[in-house]
Amino acid sequence: MSARPTVDQSALLPASLRDDFPILNGDVLAGHPLVFLDNAASTQRPRQVIDAISDVYQRDYANVHRGIHTLSERSTELYEQARENVRSFIGAKHAHEVIFTPGSTASINLVARSWGGENLRAGDEVLTTVMEHHSNLVPWQQIAAQTGAVLRHVPLTDDGRLDMGQFDALLCERTKLVAVASVSNTLGTINPIDEIARKAHAAGAVVLVDAAQSVPHMATDVQASDVDFLAFSGHKMLGPSGVGILYGKESHLDAMPPFLGGGSMINEVRLDSFTPAALPAKFEAGTPPIVPAIGMSAAVDYLNRVGLEAIHHHEQVLTQLAYDALAQIEGLRILGPAPEYRAGLISFAFERIHAHEFAQVLNDQFGVAVRAGHHCTQPLHALLGIPASTRASFYLYNRPEEIDRLIEGIAKVQSMFALKGRRRKRKQ
Repeated sequence: MSARPTVDQSALLPASLRDDFPILNGDVLAGHPLVFLDNAASTQRPRQVIDAISDVYQRDYANVHRGIHTLSERSTELYEQARENVRSFIGAKHAHEVIFTPGSTASINLVARSWGGENLRAGDEVLTTVMEHHSNLVPWQQIAAQTGAVLRHVPLTDDGRLDMGQFDALLCERTKLVAVASVSNTLGTINPIDEIARKAHAAGAVVLVDAAQSVPHMATDVQASDVDFLAFSGHKMLGPSGVGILYGKESHLDAMPPFLGGGSMINEVRLDSFTPAALPAKFEAGTPPIVPAIGMSAAVDYLNRVGLEAIHHHEQVLTQLAYDALAQIEGLRILGPAPEYRAGLISFAFERIHAHEFAQVLNDQFGVAVRAGHHCTQPLHALLGIPASTRASFYLYNRPEEIDRLIEGIAKVQSMFALKGRRRKRKQ
């Protein structure tokens, strides 16, 4: 393997952070310590989060907001402390602007069904992009089919960034909502959310941001960016699965009808009607994700201790190292922009090796866990002319040595497939 490219590594976080993650220190794949590079799909959990979850079940668990006994009061207090912790983490003005949901997908669907169903009419336009995750495409397709609204899609530049000239051309008085990812989960592209929100508001449109790939990795301030809605998930930021966040401006949430009906979301119920509860309960029908929310709060505490700016700089170093090394590999195509325009993930494709085959061998024989497939961005892959790609995504516990393992594994897998190809030719 060629020498590692020269990159200033002074911004790297201390390697001792890995000690907080039991799975990274105990699991072995193919005779190698686990190299986990599938963080864009879901991250690992530090001991502090695992302990917080265990402690609730052992000492404090009961249903929230309903009981007057001690355990319910303690559980309710922890649950609402988690809401306040998330509010501070994203810079929201009010805690009741923070809605706990099952995840980013549920958060976006809530807005599509509630805000979209109430505000979209035939001929109105929803402006999204060709790089969106299916979770930020399909809900708008569904609500457009119901309301008669029209979807428009911002195209990309040749290097995989949003074509802001085309954004300006598509944005018009018919645009009621702009729905955009802050970071592409396939290309890694960091989108100019502040600029998008400013232009959308000037045109009278509301802005929803799918922030699943940005909130865990860089500082977020919803008031500074002035977005109307923001969605993200706990499992992508060291927290448990089954919990996510919808942030919404108070004025929007107040005007939206409840999405789900049942317990907790009501103020009064009669046999033939009901009145909804105040925020945030109006959008948290039934028993909420109590323990996952508390675990997510512990993840927020952990990220705050490490520092989002430090995490972002750490990932920039790893991304530059990986990009430079991957760019030297013959027959490998990197998807998306240069490192200065991307977050901590790189997707790539091979000329003669399917992504699934490659990723399976890389995992089974070299202990390197990467993602293979269309990453829930089938329209984007179709535009790129490929059925699937391989994605390596980094987080605060990854190290430069793991980039070396990835590159070594790629070289060996390529050699294996090249040898198989020569053998097949000889048999023909």
